[in-house]
Amino acid sequence: MQALSSIGRFAPSPTGPLHFGSLVSALASFLDARQRKGKWLVRMEDIDPPREVAGASDQILKQLDSHGLSWDGPVLYQSTRLDSYRAALETLVKSGLVYHCQCNRRRIVSLDGIYDGQCRDLKLPKDGQAARLRVDSSNIYFRDQITGDARQNLHKEVGDFVLQRRDELYSYQLAVVIDDEYQGITHIMRGSDLHDSTARQIYLQRCLGYGQPEYAHLPLALNTDGQKLSKQNLAASLVEGNEASNLWAALDWLQQSPPKELQQQSIDRILQWGIDNWSLNILAQNPKDMLAPEGY
Repeated sequence: MQALSSIGRFAPSPTGPLHFGSLVSALASFLDARQRKGKWLVRMEDIDPPREVAGASDQILKQLDSHGLSWDGPVLYQSTRLDSYRAALETLVKSGLVYHCQCNRRRIVSLDGIYDGQCRDLKLPKDGQAARLRVDSSNIYFRDQITGDARQNLHKEVGDFVLQRRDELYSYQLAVVIDDEYQGITHIMRGSDLHDSTARQIYLQRCLGYGQPEYAHLPLALNTDGQKLSKQNLAASLVEGNEASNLWAALDWLQQSPPKELQQQSIDRILQWGIDNWSLNILAQNPKDMLAPEGY
């Protein structure tokens, strides 16, 4: 797919409504794309049914819309893309880069999460087994636009990683790489909890002959217990009717220094100020995780 000069994206999982932490990620990626005069896409990562909440996809889209975060083109639902994931996996299998693994979660935990390659040469059948990508011993380097230079040795720090689980659900790593390529994504802005996934995704991009997007990993908004705001940690949904206040609070949390009087302006005015004044350099000067504002 031919990429434009800039295409960003927001890719939530439909496990519940948007909270302050997810608004921060959505707003930052939106402002960055709009300042670059590029496209901003929304992708629903709905390929893990046991974790999904009925109606959450529609609720998330309504919340984005009510905050003025308008996306370009149709929403991409990963649940419609299973054939593409299957085809990519088959390509990797045929090239000898993927093998099947019978190790269970308990064994992986006992290895501190770093897979030791026990099943690499067993030539196990496909049925009922996970599919793992072979990694080599090279270092993966990338430049994060917020946190700076990064290096990871997948062989030592991760091991061969899963592309399809034993229950036949496709992994986040596989789906996100294929869909970023399919949508022509050039700039990925997301939470720093996903920083550790980046080297795996770059390695997989190279295995598939894909290009590499630019990456920027945002600080995390934390609750008073020091935990990442998340649906799992019972983060509160954004309150309907408080959209202007939510946007101002997110801009302030992102260290963009919005003027106080902007809180009384319309959503469109707040977003336009955000686009005009968006600065990644400010975030890069202090990329530490921070408490969410009181009330969120």
